[in-house]
Amino acid sequence: MHTKKTEGLTRIGVFYDGNYFLHVSNYYNYVHPLKKRLSIAGLHDFICRQVALEEGLDPQHSRITDAHYFRGRISAQEAAQRGNQLYYERVFDDILMSEGLVTHYFPIKSFHGKKEEKNVDVHLALEAYDMATCGKMDVMVLIASDSDFVPLIRKINAMGIRVMLICWDFEFTNDEGQKTVTRTSQALIKEVSYPLQMHALIDSRSGFTEPLIMNLFVQDESHNNEKGAQSIKENVKRGQILSLKNGFGFIKYPNNNLFFHYTDVVNIDFNDLITGDTVEFDTERKHNGQEVARNVRKV
Repeated sequence: MHTKKTEGLTRIGVFYDGNYFLHVSNYYNYVHPLKKRLSIAGLHDFICRQVALEEGLDPQHSRITDAHYFRGRISAQEAAQRGNQLYYERVFDDILMSEGLVTHYFPIKSFHGKKEEKNVDVHLALEAYDMATCGKMDVMVLIASDSDFVPLIRKINAMGIRVMLICWDFEFTNDEGQKTVTRTSQALIKEVSYPLQMHALIDSRSGFTEPLIMNLFVQDESHNNEKGAQSIKENVKRGQILSLKNGFGFIKYPNNNLFFHYTDVVNIDFNDLITGDTVEFDTERKHNGQEVARNVRKV
């Protein structure tokens, strides 16, 4: 049993393999029975409390002082050709900024007809190693699953810095009938001080009733309801859901069908909507002239 330490502050540096984190979040949102996305704010709260527990700290002395998000990203031109991809990425950037994450984006390029992200792992490792050598963290938290990070962990361990690994294992069959398997490298798990296999924690019998676990997921936000209530009634429009797919949809409305994102749904979970539902909504014109639906509410 740890004795609680009270002197000083334990500084936590968090490093995200962004594509891995997005893959896991999509799994929980579209495949897992919870049908909710991972919450970065909730995850950070969990990390602080878990580090305090493992280190024998007063929770008030466990703080994330640096958080970095690394991900490959397609070009702006290609994103623009994919409809509202630029909008999705900007929404997510807003979330990252609101939680104080420093973003590191790198171009995804085509090699022999296959798109690949190059050197993202290397950049993450360099940033983490630089922070460690500069004495900027006491505990490193890595959100990843790849054995490529083993050399980094060994270097960090040699400096006397403890490493916590946040990882998930799961498998499912996609809409095309293909089996998708996500597994964490056992070599990576063996190298860290505090391996946390989150799938087991979340799916445990008590997982869904434990507030700290449930806070790992985006909850229904009251400010969204307040935002909907503030709409001026005479400007509210009505239409029917025309189509839904992977976190976005279209509303049948003359003269052009209106796009909406799952973050614009205010009185029901996006996953509870079905084609043909009648909804009320406000509209907004984007900088490119496209009219989109906002504050979408099921009638």
